[in-house]
Amino acid sequence: MNFRITLIHLQKITINLLILIYLSCKTQKTYFDLTEAIQNPLDVRVLNLSIRKLKTLPNEIGQLKNLRELNLSYNQLKSLPNEIGQLKNLRELDLSYNQFTTLPNETGQLKNLQFLDLSDNQLKTLPNEIGQLKNLQSLYLNDNQLKTLPKEIGQLQSLQRLDLHNNQLATLPNEIGQLKNLQSLYLINNQLSSKEKERIRKLLPKCIIYFE
Repeated sequence: MNFRITLIHLQKITINLLILIYLSCKTQKTYFDLTEAIQNPLDVRVLNLSIRKLKTLPNEIGQLKNLRELNLSYNQLKSLPNEIGQLKNLRELDLSYNQFTTLPNETGQLKNLQFLDLSDNQLKTLPNEIGQLKNLQSLYLNDNQLKTLPKEIGQLQSLQRLDLHNNQLATLPNEIGQLKNLQSLYLINNQLSSKEKERIRKLLPKCIIYFE
């Protein structure tokens, strides 16, 4: 008897959970088609355009004023339109596995951005405006061609995780020591000398740093 009651109870929980998932997806307004998203610009909360062989993004992307999550991973993008800076409500931006060599300065206008993935691109530099992303918590820059970081990186006061492994960094700016909330820093496979590694440790005594 107790088993049957438990089973019925579990079935009810499962049904309620499925309803919640459905309502959540409906509320989130997830889109997988760019044309459809642009036709309903204020409706879009999540836009997933991963693995679409995209080479460019239309300027109209800036019309998605309520967009919170944008996934552009695994495409062939080399640049972003300046209008990307108009996405003031964006929280998560995944640009991994593309062909970016740099980012537009307007990226710094994404004031509410919390998660930025730029891993596996061809980045050689970062715009100084990256320091304007005051709410950024996670920044993935691994597997690029970075030789230097702008000193403005030290302005990312909310940053908790910074992944820089597999780049060409021989040094980090002193301003990296201003990242008081940084919990983990990945520097595996760079060109850092033993002396530089020790300097970085002293700049970030409370941070877990991975050199190898």
